[in-house]
Amino acid sequence: MSSSIKTAVRKFRDALTGGDAAAITTELRSASQALDVAVQKGVLHKNSAANKKSSMAKAAAKAGAR
Repeated sequence: MSSSIKTAVRKFRDALTGGDAAAITTELRSASQALDVAVQKGVLHKNSAANKKSSMAKAAAKAGAR
């Protein structure tokens, strides 16, 4: 589970550096879903996941993705 979270977040960061708005949005969505599943399974605390999702959304908005 931890590995899949890290992979999803890494793919999001790679999409950010690529600059493609559609890819950023897609990877943000998949990373958020992975974090939500981790919270449901008890791997992550809900506030920790919320902080990660918030920082990713802020970075996506700064990059120009919606």
